[in-house]
Amino acid sequence: MGKPSKKELKGKLNRMQYHVTQESGTEPSFSNEYWDNKGEGIYVDIVSGKPLFSSRDKFDSGCGWPSFTKPIEESEVKELRDLSHGMNRVEVRSEGADSHLGHVFNDGPKPTGLRYCINSAALEFIPREEMDERGYSDYLHLFDE
Repeated sequence: MGKPSKKELKGKLNRMQYHVTQESGTEPSFSNEYWDNKGEGIYVDIVSGKPLFSSRDKFDSGCGWPSFTKPIEESEVKELRDLSHGMNRVEVRSEGADSHLGHVFNDGPKPTGLRYCINSAALEFIPREEMDERGYSDYLHLFDE
């Protein structure tokens, strides 16, 4: 299954989700859906539904966007050099759908030292209690004590 067409994506995504994922946009800090979400579950690519991040790896970085120390599976995210806006950053995109997710920085906590600063508009949160019924039971092990 390939990436959906622009027309399909415009029908599936709201304006902000499309702007962020397809036009490499950025949503406002501190007023996005998941920046302060404390729920337990996984965050999936809004376009493909592929699991990207776990709430177990989420932390409050103070930047106003959801921040994670690592992806669930490194193979599901790709990192690209981003020289836009006069900055030298590393962009994070989803592997399958090629959605712009955000950026990764080297100022995160241990053990990785990384801060994946991700736009809420690029994600859908799947609460732990819904993971099985929504087809994500393979990832329930992430929450084993």
